Amino acid sequence: MTDTQLYIAIGVPVLMNATMLLIAIGSMNHRITDLRNTVSDLRATMEARFSSFETRLEILTGKVAELTDRVTRLEERWERRP
Repeated sequence: MTDTQLYIAIGVPVLMNATMLLIAIGSMNHRITDLRNTVSDLRATMEARFSSFETRLEILTGKVAELTDRVTRLEERWERRP
């Protein structure tokens, strides 16, 4: 085996492995980017839902406070009755 044949026998597999490694890394970077985008979209959706929930909870809390005031006034009226 000549020196050239030895270099080719060793060099070609090394170059192929390096190429495959670069392709795999590129694929992983693409998948990581997709995952980041998905998580970002999920975060935005959850923030919107929580904001909507907080608004509805504040409305409900206000309604409960109004009912509490009404019941308190009715109790006061009931106690004043002879």
